[in-house]
Amino acid sequence: MDSSLRKLALLALAASVAAVLTVGAATGWAKNKPKAVQKVGALTGTWLGQYSGGYSGTFTLKWRQTGSKLIGTITLSSPSGTYKIGGSVRGGAIKFGAVAVGATYTGKVSGTSMSGTYKAAPQGGSWSAKKKT
Repeated sequence: MDSSLRKLALLALAASVAAVLTVGAATGWAKNKPKAVQKVGALTGTWLGQYSGGYSGTFTLKWRQTGSKLIGTITLSSPSGTYKIGGSVRGGAIKFGAVAVGATYTGKVSGTSMSGTYKAAPQGGSWSAKKKT
Protein backbone atom coordinates (compact mmCIF):
# COMPACT_ATOMS: atom_id res chain seq x y z
CA MET A 1 0.00 0.00 0.00
CA ASP A 2 1.45 3.37 -0.92
CA SER A 3 1.78 6.15 1.65
CA SER A 4 -1.22 8.21 0.45
CA LEU A 5 -3.55 5.18 0.73
CA ARG A 6 -2.10 4.37 4.18
CA LYS A 7 -2.73 7.97 5.32
CA LEU A 8 -6.28 7.84 3.95
CA ALA A 9 -6.95 4.54 5.80
CA LEU A 10 -5.58 5.94 9.08
CA LEU A 11 -7.63 9.12 8.65
CA ALA A 12 -10.79 7.06 8.06
CA LEU A 13 -10.04 4.95 11.15
CA ALA A 14 -9.45 8.06 13.28
CA ALA A 15 -12.71 9.61 12.04
CA SER A 16 -14.60 6.39 12.89
CA VAL A 17 -13.18 6.29 16.42
CA ALA A 18 -14.03 9.97 16.93
CA ALA A 19 -17.60 9.36 15.72
CA VAL A 20 -18.06 6.39 18.10
CA LEU A 21 -16.73 8.40 21.06
CA THR A 22 -18.97 11.36 20.20
CA VAL A 23 -22.08 9.17 19.91
CA GLY A 24 -21.15 7.34 23.12
CA ALA A 25 -20.76 10.57 25.04
CA ALA A 26 -24.06 11.89 23.67
CA THR A 27 -25.90 8.71 24.70
CA GLY A 28 -24.60 8.68 28.27
CA TRP A 29 -21.36 6.70 28.25
CA ALA A 30 -19.65 9.72 29.74
CA LYS A 31 -22.25 9.82 32.55
CA ASN A 32 -21.48 6.27 33.67
CA LYS A 33 -18.70 7.33 36.01
CA PRO A 34 -18.00 5.09 39.01
CA LYS A 35 -20.32 5.88 41.91
CA ALA A 36 -18.99 7.12 45.21
CA VAL A 37 -17.98 4.22 47.41
CA GLN A 38 -19.01 4.22 51.05
CA LYS A 39 -16.05 4.42 53.37
CA VAL A 40 -15.46 1.00 54.95
CA GLY A 41 -17.37 0.87 58.22
CA ALA A 42 -19.14 4.19 57.59
CA LEU A 43 -22.56 2.63 58.14
CA THR A 44 -21.58 0.95 61.42
CA GLY A 45 -23.60 2.38 64.29
CA THR A 46 -27.15 3.39 65.12
CA TRP A 47 -29.57 4.84 62.57
CA LEU A 48 -32.99 6.33 63.40
CA GLY A 49 -35.73 6.30 60.80
CA GLN A 50 -39.35 6.28 59.81
CA TYR A 51 -41.48 4.38 57.32
CA SER A 52 -44.92 4.83 55.77
CA GLY A 53 -47.19 2.94 53.40
CA GLY A 54 -48.48 -0.57 54.17
CA TYR A 55 -47.05 -0.07 57.66
CA SER A 56 -46.17 3.23 59.30
CA GLY A 57 -43.93 3.95 62.21
CA THR A 58 -40.38 4.42 63.35
CA PHE A 59 -37.35 2.15 63.47
CA THR A 60 -33.86 1.92 64.89
CA LEU A 61 -31.12 0.15 62.94
CA LYS A 62 -28.03 -1.06 64.76
CA TRP A 63 -25.51 -2.62 62.47
CA ARG A 64 -21.93 -3.38 61.70
CA GLN A 65 -20.45 -2.91 58.24
CA THR A 66 -17.68 -5.25 57.12
CA GLY A 67 -16.67 -4.37 53.56
CA SER A 68 -19.93 -4.31 51.62
CA LYS A 69 -21.80 -6.56 54.12
CA LEU A 70 -24.18 -5.28 56.79
CA ILE A 71 -25.39 -7.29 59.80
CA GLY A 72 -27.32 -6.24 62.87
CA THR A 73 -30.81 -5.63 64.21
CA ILE A 74 -33.81 -3.47 63.40
CA THR A 75 -36.33 -2.43 66.04
CA LEU A 76 -39.72 -1.61 64.51
CA SER A 77 -42.62 0.21 66.13
CA SER A 78 -45.16 -1.69 63.95
CA PRO A 79 -45.11 -4.65 63.86
CA SER A 80 -43.45 -4.14 67.21
CA GLY A 81 -40.22 -6.00 67.88
CA THR A 82 -36.51 -6.33 67.30
CA TYR A 83 -35.38 -8.50 64.38
CA LYS A 84 -32.08 -9.62 62.88
CA ILE A 85 -31.17 -7.97 59.57
CA GLY A 86 -28.57 -8.53 56.92
CA GLY A 87 -27.75 -6.59 53.81
CA SER A 88 -25.18 -4.98 51.57
CA VAL A 89 -24.02 -1.63 50.31
CA ARG A 90 -22.32 -0.99 46.98
CA GLY A 91 -21.45 2.57 46.14
CA GLY A 92 -24.56 4.55 47.01
CA ALA A 93 -26.96 1.61 46.74
CA ILE A 94 -28.15 -0.19 49.87
CA LYS A 95 -30.35 -3.24 50.38
CA PHE A 96 -31.22 -5.14 53.53
CA GLY A 97 -33.93 -7.36 54.93
CA ALA A 98 -35.58 -8.57 58.10
CA VAL A 99 -36.37 -12.21 57.36
CA ALA A 100 -38.50 -12.72 60.49
CA VAL A 101 -41.03 -10.11 59.35
CA GLY A 102 -40.64 -10.71 55.61
CA ALA A 103 -39.54 -7.16 54.83
CA THR A 104 -36.96 -6.07 52.26
CA TYR A 105 -35.56 -2.57 51.94
CA THR A 106 -33.75 -0.96 49.01
CA GLY A 107 -32.50 2.56 48.54
CA LYS A 108 -29.65 5.02 48.39
CA VAL A 109 -27.24 6.09 51.09
CA SER A 110 -25.22 9.29 51.14
CA GLY A 111 -23.16 10.30 54.14
CA THR A 112 -25.34 10.19 57.25
CA SER A 113 -28.71 9.79 55.53
CA MET A 114 -30.44 7.13 53.49
CA SER A 115 -33.87 6.52 52.00
CA GLY A 116 -35.75 4.20 49.71
CA THR A 117 -38.65 1.79 49.48
CA TYR A 118 -39.62 -1.37 51.33
CA LYS A 119 -41.70 -4.42 50.49
CA ALA A 120 -43.75 -6.28 53.10
CA ALA A 121 -47.08 -8.11 52.93
CA PRO A 122 -49.67 -6.80 52.19
CA GLN A 123 -47.91 -3.83 50.59
CA GLY A 124 -44.79 -1.70 50.79
CA GLY A 125 -43.95 1.91 51.14
CA SER A 126 -41.12 4.34 51.68
CA TRP A 127 -38.50 4.76 54.40
CA SER A 128 -35.75 7.16 55.43
CA ALA A 129 -33.12 7.23 58.18
CA LYS A 130 -30.33 9.36 59.60
CA LYS A 131 -27.26 8.19 61.46
CA LYS A 132 -27.40 8.93 65.18
CA THR A 133 -24.55 11.23 66.15
